[in-house]
Amino acid sequence: MSQTLPETFRLRAGNFNLLVLRLLDPRPEAVLPALGDQFRRAPGFLRFAPIVIGLGDLEASPEEVDFRALIEGLHALEIVPIGTSGGQPAMRQAAQAAGLPPLRAMGGRDAEELPGPAAAPEPAAAPLPPPAESGRPSLVVTEPVRSGQRIYAAGADLVVTATVNPGAEVIADGHVHVYGALRGRAVAGARDNPEARVFALNFDPELIAIAGFYAVREQLGDAASGRPTQVWLEGEELRFGPLG
Repeated sequence: MSQTLPETFRLRAGNFNLLVLRLLDPRPEAVLPALGDQFRRAPGFLRFAPIVIGLGDLEASPEEVDFRALIEGLHALEIVPIGTSGGQPAMRQAAQAAGLPPLRAMGGRDAEELPGPAAAPEPAAAPLPPPAESGRPSLVVTEPVRSGQRIYAAGADLVVTATVNPGAEVIADGHVHVYGALRGRAVAGARDNPEARVFALNFDPELIAIAGFYAVREQLGDAASGRPTQVWLEGEELRFGPLG
């Protein structure tokens, strides 16, 4: 008598937004310390995040890139490399031999890039905020966001009427509004929406990001002054201006 075994798994294709760490220098001993310094300025940012290694900008031979050392160094920084994108066939083969298979984008552009630090903010006259998209919902949070807490407004704006404390993270696919002190991390346009903005009545964040472009506290300069501030994206640069 035959017996049907219970189903134990299913396979299906998935489509995920992944960050790309675009290598500009082939030397792990140069890349890893700079990357570690960047993440130390924003504790917890991208911790254990899966990333793709972008090879398209490397002007080096495969023998010049120690992929195994790069992988070990990224793991030590609690970053999880899962594969590569771009680059010449020989470079992709060298990476694959070290355990980084080439990845193909599904139906559209490649995964969003992880850029270097945003340029220091420049004084600028802030344009008026764009009108809200018709019918877009908002997630409203009325309690303080505690250290270690993460709030994500999927497909919506996020409105916080209290303080976002250091070590807390607020994320939205749309705009982020903080009608209190923003002292933690704020990410707007999380699904690659360059029109998203961050608004805060008391602007002093650990990290600010829009559509993958970010700056940490030390790079904000006078913009992180505790004043009412809005942040928007111009090209690949974050811009900072007053509210009102």
